[in-house]
Amino acid sequence: MQQHTAQTPYMVGEVHFYSTMLEGGPALFDTGPPTPEGEAALLENVDLKQLKYLFITHCHVDHYGLANFILRHSDAQIFIPRRDAIKFRRHAERMERIAELLTGYGFGGDFTVQLRESFERNKVFPAMPERFRIVEETVELSNLGISYLACPGHSQSDLAYLVGDSAVTGDILLRNIFQAPLLDVDLDTFEGRFRNYDVYCGSLLNLAKLRGMRILPGHRQFVDGVDRAILFYVKTLLERAAQVLPLRKLTLNNIIEQLFKGRLIEPFFVYLKISEIVFMLDLIHNPGLLKASLEQIGLFDQVSDLYETVSQGSK
Repeated sequence: MQQHTAQTPYMVGEVHFYSTMLEGGPALFDTGPPTPEGEAALLENVDLKQLKYLFITHCHVDHYGLANFILRHSDAQIFIPRRDAIKFRRHAERMERIAELLTGYGFGGDFTVQLRESFERNKVFPAMPERFRIVEETVELSNLGISYLACPGHSQSDLAYLVGDSAVTGDILLRNIFQAPLLDVDLDTFEGRFRNYDVYCGSLLNLAKLRGMRILPGHRQFVDGVDRAILFYVKTLLERAAQVLPLRKLTLNNIIEQLFKGRLIEPFFVYLKISEIVFMLDLIHNPGLLKASLEQIGLFDQVSDLYETVSQGSK
């Protein structure tokens, strides 16, 4: 498995995509961003005329943004997660539901309009791939020597692809990066929000299955161990939850104001912080869920002091 890197214009910096040879031919995992620099990095490292398969870990712009570019220059089959297919097909309805969620948290119509404009200005949602197959509905993946684990939390769709002793993990295991668990409507029901915190606690059990594998992350050059990546994320989560704890009875828009004192202006960045704080509030409401998962994978003792701070303060 070869790692390739493209610079992005986004806060997260550079992004990685990966190539390898499967049983059926050359395969690519993720694409890089839809920018001239992204295209150049892709063309420099991948022979698109020979490419047979493209697997997407999750459909965020820096990971799938060149899907249509690839499809226009190759005959590759593209595979995306099931919930991302729903997201594409029901995009307008999803945007309406997210606006309703934000209104319920105290953010007015002006903010939701500005947020949509920010999405468009920052090209957060490139076009749906012109053709694709759904990973979870494809039975012949094992014949190619590939399997996957669902590890939602950052998004509803996060998949880790397993090839030999390697795991391509997108944004679910990163070294010293706390990826925002994005606020979204539940894509299975389109009723209420997706419970990122609840599913992340469940995903920890799948992430622990990757111990001993070579982790190929979406950002930073490497991951120095599954446990270290999990513990960094969980410690950061607990530290930030402790900051939110005294404000938990305020409305969400007031929590944002108290924490940032008007310094946070760009609507997209506000949305990212809203997403994080909702995640923290869910933790504060039900800390035992996280504890149970961490105990099951043998990592609770390393965060027990931080956990107790949040758990006791939430009572």
